[in-house]
Amino acid sequence: GTGSSILSALQDLFWLSKSKVEKQLQIISVLQWVLTFLIMGIACTLILMYILCTDCWVIAALYLAWLVFDWNTPKKGGRRSQWVRNWAIWRYFRDYFPIRLVKTHNLLTTRNYIFGYHPHGIMGLGAFCNFSTEATGVSQKFPGIRPYLATLAGNFRMPILRDYLMSGGICPVNRDSIDYILSKNGSGNAIVIVVGGAAESLNCTPGKNSVTLKNRKGFVKLALQHGADLVPVYSFGENEVYKQVIFEEGSWGRWVQKKFQKHIGFAPCIFHGRGLFSSNTWGLLPYSKPITTVVGEPITIPKTDNPSQKEVDFYHSMYVDSLVKLFDKYKSRFGLPETEVLEVN
Repeated sequence: GTGSSILSALQDLFWLSKSKVEKQLQIISVLQWVLTFLIMGIACTLILMYILCTDCWVIAALYLAWLVFDWNTPKKGGRRSQWVRNWAIWRYFRDYFPIRLVKTHNLLTTRNYIFGYHPHGIMGLGAFCNFSTEATGVSQKFPGIRPYLATLAGNFRMPILRDYLMSGGICPVNRDSIDYILSKNGSGNAIVIVVGGAAESLNCTPGKNSVTLKNRKGFVKLALQHGADLVPVYSFGENEVYKQVIFEEGSWGRWVQKKFQKHIGFAPCIFHGRGLFSSNTWGLLPYSKPITTVVGEPITIPKTDNPSQKEVDFYHSMYVDSLVKLFDKYKSRFGLPETEVLEVN
């Protein structure tokens, strides 16, 4: 009757409202992360400088004193917080795209690992969500394994931002930090290195699957020196969430990007996603495209204190082959045609 019709309509309205609220929470969670990625370091530095010039200067002075005392902590495994890694906001972040982590093999807790993450994309959204939060269940899928996502060391010179990054298990991608985690932090550690780095980000664009890897062999040498197994990781959809202006080789734009990359460590990209209120406008929010990160089979690496170039080349070649096989095995499952080829540069 009329009563049941009204009740049904109210239920539909309630469900619609709940759905809209969840969507807005997803957008907010992604927006805060994008702003953190782009401006948090500079903003916190400026705020700290401003506080030093006010009556509350003691607060800033105390923090700076703490910063000096705590300066080397990022190089010694950081200071992760399971509470931060389990924040509900990361689950909304995951569901916005959505992001999914796929396990293909077990990892022994008696070994250490170097995960090679590909491709970089614009911001490495899949790498962050999967390995710096518990949103996709990395600790449940790989029990006893502690993931450390490695990023630019310069980020850990920024006040407040450094502490925020460390809480998620993020570490500097430098020799001191990696040596400490792989040699003085026991076993069961997995350092996630986005191997292609800034150079790879310059070529990422929707519909393109390419990695910068041919001349990236430092991570293989580190694996040999520490006897850490290499694990190829490919993130399907990482390049789909932003559109970028690609400058041709030899153009002034590419020259500027390479200069930044050489002297500062990152390459400025001209990119856009969707707007805050509409997917039909341009903005900083990534497009809500699925990202599926597949963790491949570990390659057993012997410990060699002084590996020769021949040994490095051999295991690097083995790693490249393993990554290509991983891509070929799963490409059709995650929306790519069988004819798609992974371009290795």
